[in-house]
Amino acid sequence: MKKLTIFYAGLLLILSVSTMSAQQKTKILILIHSDEGGTYEMAKELAKGIEKNDAATAVIKMVQESNNATLKNIPIASTSELTDYDGIAFGSPVYFGNISTSMSEFISKTVTIWSQHGLEGMPATVFMSSGSGAGRELAIQSFWNMLAVHGMVLVSNGIRGYENIDHTVPQGNTVLGTTSLASLKNVERPTKSERYLAELQGENFARIATALRGTFQKNKVKAAGNKYGADINKVLEKKNIKLPEVPKPAGNYQPFVRSGNLVFINQYALKDGKIQNPGKVGKDVTEEQVKEAAKTTMLNILSVLNQAVGGDMNKVKQCVQLTGIFNTTADYSNHAALMNAASDLVGEIFGDKGKHARATFGASSIPGNSSVEIQAIFEIE
Repeated sequence: MKKLTIFYAGLLLILSVSTMSAQQKTKILILIHSDEGGTYEMAKELAKGIEKNDAATAVIKMVQESNNATLKNIPIASTSELTDYDGIAFGSPVYFGNISTSMSEFISKTVTIWSQHGLEGMPATVFMSSGSGAGRELAIQSFWNMLAVHGMVLVSNGIRGYENIDHTVPQGNTVLGTTSLASLKNVERPTKSERYLAELQGENFARIATALRGTFQKNKVKAAGNKYGADINKVLEKKNIKLPEVPKPAGNYQPFVRSGNLVFINQYALKDGKIQNPGKVGKDVTEEQVKEAAKTTMLNILSVLNQAVGGDMNKVKQCVQLTGIFNTTADYSNHAALMNAASDLVGEIFGDKGKHARATFGASSIPGNSSVEIQAIFEIE
């Protein structure tokens, strides 16, 4: 009986260890900037390679939002989450022998991680989407330089898979990382060979990342925020506040104008391409519906503001003023209560930085029959 008990105990231990091992897959982030979708197509092939042997899992995220229909639903990464992974594959278009401006701006926000050694020892690999192919190795080398400063372990591609690609078609393979030659005519891009090389790169990277997992200290970097307050990007994430796409201008004007350190923004209650709760308060819509529209309008403003600060809301120093204009009947006088929905949202996100001057008034009509329009002024770095 005692031997049987020991046997079952041992069996349970083995099953427990096996279950834990199955759950502890190597977690790899594929972090990309993509304009026309070429880099994203390469990212999907890397993900396929990473997950090929079922030892690793891949997560594709963008460094900023895109208006491209094939890219708009890809989640946006935050710099603070980089240390959560066991490896990172970076993908970017080639711009003049360098990485894209958007990718460069994202990496420039990792100073706090660098100062706290957050990525030291973590494996990294690079892939890119090039136009003619000119400058692609320079671009990858510039990528490597930045990652080397973080102390990341740089995983090259070598000449992996070269013997199995179609040599009659120009390919973007390099020993430093796979690229796709996106601008060549009459050839599907990425080609089958480029997709094959990207998959091999992902498979090899997953093997290296799995081998290195646990050999480096995954320091949880403290949120730095900025000298004006808390980390706004983390506040948005924590409160599950998702900013919409920047509404397209309906005329000959810009979503925002910056003058010195001030950003000027005007928006109304546009949601999913349609005016939300249109009409006059007290006649066509209720106060609660207008408050909802005011919150939507404020989210549109914040989306434009996010664009103005390059995706880093920590650059916002102060909400200076909000002006709410409401579509009302001539005898309506409860404008301030309607505007509180917008003011409260700003305060919830920015805290003391969200305390602003304010004006509210009624109008006989607003463009698109919107029930509200809001004008905003922010001070930024």
